[in-house]
Amino acid sequence: MTQEAAARTNRASRDDTHTELRPLLFSIAYRMLGSASDAEDVVQEAYLRYHRAVERGEVVESPRAYLSAVVTRAAIDHLRSARVRRESYVGQWLPEPLLVDDDPAGRWAETADSLSMAFLVLLERLSPVERAVFLLREVFGYDHAAIAPIVGKSEVNVRQIASRARRHVAAGRPRFEADRRRRDELAQRFFAAVAEGDTDELVSLLAADAVLWGDGGGKAPAAARPVVGRDRVARFLAGLGRQARRQGLRIAPVPVNGQPGVIAHDPAGAVVAVMTIDVADGEVQAVRSVANPDKLRHLGPVRDAAGAQRGPGSSR
Repeated sequence: MTQEAAARTNRASRDDTHTELRPLLFSIAYRMLGSASDAEDVVQEAYLRYHRAVERGEVVESPRAYLSAVVTRAAIDHLRSARVRRESYVGQWLPEPLLVDDDPAGRWAETADSLSMAFLVLLERLSPVERAVFLLREVFGYDHAAIAPIVGKSEVNVRQIASRARRHVAAGRPRFEADRRRRDELAQRFFAAVAEGDTDELVSLLAADAVLWGDGGGKAPAAARPVVGRDRVARFLAGLGRQARRQGLRIAPVPVNGQPGVIAHDPAGAVVAVMTIDVADGEVQAVRSVANPDKLRHLGPVRDAAGAQRGPGSSR
């Protein structure tokens, strides 16, 4: 084989590795970071490191193991710095929404709930290393021996960390409606009631202890604190629906992190907000709305904060 042919073979092999492993790597990075844009950056950097290693002649026996380790370590480092930023975050912090059904890789249906916003917020209780160990073990099925070198711990320590993380997660793990058709029918009624500003219908669909969280990041209008209780959440959402109609917003149903949701665009087509709900026991248990434009840019052009204040007709 000529040198040129060998180079083509190596490039093809690397391309195949990228196509095959990218869904897994993105899934790990996004669950670790709660940010689609940061996850993309981490995965891209991991591939650059992998390509450099191959070009230097390093033997990478398992690209999957190598890249998973690089992505996980980079995510841990990123989380350690991100914690400081989140402590000073204006308002309530929510993950960047993914407009996907179940899983971006389409491979872990049995753990699809681990993609939900509720679950990603729950993971914030864990330290970066605990989060990595928990996700690799419980969601992606890595054994303790494989996780140990990734996080720089002994296998015994990894087992202890995994056990501790499971206890933390179990204490607050969200519940979801098992009947998908029932869930989707209720979601359709719920979002229609929001759009119509129908307070009575919303009250009938919400759980008594329902909670609404809004993330504007100080850059877009959002609830400064959680709105708690069926009646208060219903009134708040009905008001949002009426405001959306006045501004001429277009509301479209979309799957958000594997759960029912909607996306709102202004008349110019800019993304204004994404909302998702948790359904369990035939009721809406929680509502989460992301309006921070920085967390919506991966979905398309966004309306700037000034436009959000002025109303329709202003977009980036």
